[in-house]
Amino acid sequence: MKIRAHAQSHIVELDDGSKWQIFPGDLDLTLNWKPETDLTVVEADNEVASHVLVGGGVKVRARPGGDSWQARKVKDALKDG
Repeated sequence: MKIRAHAQSHIVELDDGSKWQIFPGDLDLTLNWKPETDLTVVEADNEVASHVLVGGGVKVRARPGGDSWQARKVKDALKDG
């Protein structure tokens, strides 16, 4: 899928209309994404994120737009790298 909008660093909307929140620790990985970047949404078996967005040579953890990050899990993941 292509990127429809990425106006906010932590939210990406794909051309199928889905919106995804990028994990705070992965925001820097999205800096090179362009509208023509192909992204694939993959379900993740991860404590922090329910999905992974794969494209542009990177994998970033994500949750559907509107879902909340669990503060404790985010802090632990950021601490662990």
